[in-house]
Amino acid sequence: METRTKNPTHSCNICGCVFSQKFSLKRHQRTHTGEKPFTCDICATSFSENHSLKRHKLTHSRDKRYSCQICGSAFLTNADLKRHTRTHTGEKPFSCIICGFSCSASSNLKKHVRMHTGEKPLSHHSNFKKKSFSCKLCAKVFSWNHHLKRHLQIHSGEKPYYCQVCGSAFARNSGLKLHMRTHTGEKPYSCDVCSSEFSCGSSLKLHMRTHTGEKPYSCQVCNSSFSRNSGLKLHMRTHTGERPFSCDVCGFSFVNSSNLKEHVRTHTGEKPYSCKVCGSSFSGSSGLKIHMRTHTGQKPYPCEVCGSAFSQSSSLKEHMRIHTGEKPYCCTKCESSFARSSILRIHMRKHSGEKPYSCKICGSAFSTNSSLTKHIRIHTGEKPYSCKVCSSAFTESSSLRKHMRTHSGEKPFICQICQSAFTQNVHLKRHFQKHSVDERNSC
Repeated sequence: METRTKNPTHSCNICGCVFSQKFSLKRHQRTHTGEKPFTCDICATSFSENHSLKRHKLTHSRDKRYSCQICGSAFLTNADLKRHTRTHTGEKPFSCIICGFSCSASSNLKKHVRMHTGEKPLSHHSNFKKKSFSCKLCAKVFSWNHHLKRHLQIHSGEKPYYCQVCGSAFARNSGLKLHMRTHTGEKPYSCDVCSSEFSCGSSLKLHMRTHTGEKPYSCQVCNSSFSRNSGLKLHMRTHTGERPFSCDVCGFSFVNSSNLKEHVRTHTGEKPYSCKVCGSSFSGSSGLKIHMRTHTGQKPYPCEVCGSAFSQSSSLKEHMRIHTGEKPYCCTKCESSFARSSILRIHMRKHSGEKPYSCKICGSAFSTNSSLTKHIRIHTGEKPYSCKVCSSAFTESSSLRKHMRTHSGEKPFICQICQSAFTQNVHLKRHFQKHSVDERNSC
């Protein structure tokens, strides 16, 4: 903004700012009106100031006079070259006087300082925007006429900007510029904290929230907050129950497309994510990430009640229901309720008779994938559960647990009548029948 003198003579009738010269006031007033009188005769992009137009025209002439001696990249101005050079030297000349944080650009330092001050800057003219330009096709309202013109391209389908490499078309020149980076590999936006690079400023802005912890999108129902608007939209489906992505095979629905993609792999058998330690493969990256904790022993989710720790947050959430007794998943056919949604889904198959898992060898069908896995061992003869004491092997882990009691002497099943103890529940049931017979004979 123009430097103001001690004796200003021209004042803005909107915000009260004062200037020493009339042309300075006129230039300032464009921040309120949105007027952009300087237009590029090549691409019709408009600017509020002449010097901005001159700088813009250099992008058409491709006159980039300032070259990097390290990598050969060229830039329009010497200032741009200096900023770029810091990506090679690692120089971070801008430091925070509060915490000592340093960065390569003054603009990033300004953003950082706001973390300390809590300042949330708005443009000085934001309070004067009035939405007065309406789209006659969809009734959407805009603050400036040029925003409306740009919006109308959505309805007209007009895409005047073409990529000379692949032929893709874009409604805006900015869209074409961004697209070109997919061909050139250019990533001009760098993170000052971890040096990650991005092709567009919006991606860098989202990335910075991983460092700052900023979560500007809040849920009005439960006050949960998110770093992205897409995260909030996804979260809202937990309140509305909306599941817009459905499986064409079994009809099961999901809140997002990525979960559907992983689910579909349970039908196709595709497991593109492999463990480099043991070779196990998974249908989703999240499954691999959780699996890796079996090798590292990492259990980052502890229970504050009993101290048990878990490798994933969902396991902790389900475990807490042991303490609370909560069973939020209710069957609509009977009065059964369950602590896990997966158990409810399996239970519902008892009512529907659905058996989506089929044996490719004999055609037998099962309601759960685990039942199918156990069944297939009848054909293969596989016994993956081995006793470390006597080398006996079993097809199921439950059979191994029962067997281990023959070595440990553990008898967890106790008769409430005579206190006799047994290694297996089936033995207790058989024993209990003797009491029933004795009771009938005594009568």
